Amino acid sequence: MTKLSVNINKIATIRNARGGEFPSVTEAAVKLQEFGAQGITIHPRPDERHITRKDVYDLKSLVHTEFNIEGNPHRPFIDMVLEVKPEQVTLVPDADDAITSNAGWDCEKNFDFLKSVIAEFKNAGIRTSIFLDPNPEMVKFAAETGTDRIELYTEAYAKNYSQDKENAIKSYVETAFEAEEFGLGINAGHDLSLDNLKYFAENIPNLLEVSIGHALISEALYLGLENTVQAYLKRLAKW
Repeated sequence: MTKLSVNINKIATIRNARGGEFPSVTEAAVKLQEFGAQGITIHPRPDERHITRKDVYDLKSLVHTEFNIEGNPHRPFIDMVLEVKPEQVTLVPDADDAITSNAGWDCEKNFDFLKSVIAEFKNAGIRTSIFLDPNPEMVKFAAETGTDRIELYTEAYAKNYSQDKENAIKSYVETAFEAEEFGLGINAGHDLSLDNLKYFAENIPNLLEVSIGHALISEALYLGLENTVQAYLKRLAKW
């Protein structure tokens, strides 16, 4: 069964918009695991616009499923991950000012850098994953870096799913089969949702884990609004 890791960046975004500690990212992580999530993903960025360095360290002792830290492997990020020692680190080539991740690695161009960074993490016993576009030709270079897994960047799939799902997933299936040939595990994430997840999971071989944040938190608003409104009305009821 493919594992679900929940990205809690959006919880931190809401908290930071108001200041203070509510909603709490640590409480969210604890509850999500209680509700069945099999992992917690965070993507701390240098400007700390959502997940902060403090969050990273606060979560360390609270994530008892799988802790996955994503990010661009600048030196401060590398040092933090080596200190925290999550089960998995996912390397993402996003610019510091990127609103969200928007491309996978060119593993051929960045081969020496990735190989060096991955060796550091693996020497520390941390599983590694590389964020990758659905491009079978890039898999060979990814494998030679020494990474354990690739994470398929699924925005293009999600964007084209409703128009032509068979064509939208084609390059992902090809990339996944190529990754299997090289013995790489396969993760996936970005814009996966309740609408498009099932078809993706049914068609991608050896899909070990999906990391979902934006859609899951957004859908939780809709699915949970009725119960929350009713709870507030009960507080206001006059007996």
